[in-house]
Amino acid sequence: MTPMRHLFAALLCFGLLNTSAAAEPVKYKIDPDHFSVLFAVNHLGFDDVLGFFREANGGFTYDKDTGELTQGKVVIKSKSVFTNHKERDEHLCKADFLDCRKYPDITFQVTRFEKKTATTGVLHGNLTLLGQTRPVALDLTLNKAGVYPFGHEKFTLGFSATTTLQRSQWGMDYGLNPLMVGDDVRLRFEFEAYDDSGLF
Repeated sequence: MTPMRHLFAALLCFGLLNTSAAAEPVKYKIDPDHFSVLFAVNHLGFDDVLGFFREANGGFTYDKDTGELTQGKVVIKSKSVFTNHKERDEHLCKADFLDCRKYPDITFQVTRFEKKTATTGVLHGNLTLLGQTRPVALDLTLNKAGVYPFGHEKFTLGFSATTTLQRSQWGMDYGLNPLMVGDDVRLRFEFEAYDDSGLF
């Protein structure tokens, strides 16, 4: 082999090695056993009603080298709403609020991620509620990343996310005039997600 061919082969090998060594974004599944969707809404100005949704699932793609989160989707089952009050929960499932029979799913689809620091950013997406889709932005914090110490023992990410939305923007205006139930809904998400490349 001539010196030029040796050089070409070396450069080709180096390029292939670099390509294979480059990290690829990984698909993560949100662990349903460690996924909390909480909300707070003011009631008559006296206090905030606290509640959460007991059924939700989802996943996303994340590049741990760049800190970019993409291609995410979360589906919340509207009928799983819980505020520790049976009659109120039944009312929340009716047409005045979530209309659970007609709209069983509340969906958040990621559109882009705006990185702020190594562990924080703004997650932009579309929230579909009551058949209407509107943009929503969540403040996202990466709490921890590492191999889970027991159980599935997969590489795991732990996140916290918060946002505030106005329910009236999705046509949910019951109790606004006169004001009985606040328009602002403060949301908080706490979740763990593990490597699950077969998710999408």
